[in-house]
Amino acid sequence: MNKYELTVVVSAKLEEEGRTAELDKVKALVEKFGGTITNVDDAGKKKFAYEIQKMSEGYYYFISFDTDNTKATSELGSQLRIMENILRFMCVSVEA
Repeated sequence: MNKYELTVVVSAKLEEEGRTAELDKVKALVEKFGGTITNVDDAGKKKFAYEIQKMSEGYYYFISFDTDNTKATSELGSQLRIMENILRFMCVSVEA
């Protein structure tokens, strides 16, 4: 299995329930594309170096997952790109 870490920045305009709902959608997408989530780390609210969509801060989440699907990251990226409350995301392969 290949190990990955997905970093997701969620809009700070959302309340706690909204952020939780967005995180649940992201986790569901990871599982939909064959991923097994091993860890979710909530890094909290951070200030941006520059404004993104007229916002100066956002909530950071780090999701570690394993998958055998080689296309999972590209499929995941195409779905995250169209989610309105996801400001930025990055998926990287983690060396075992």
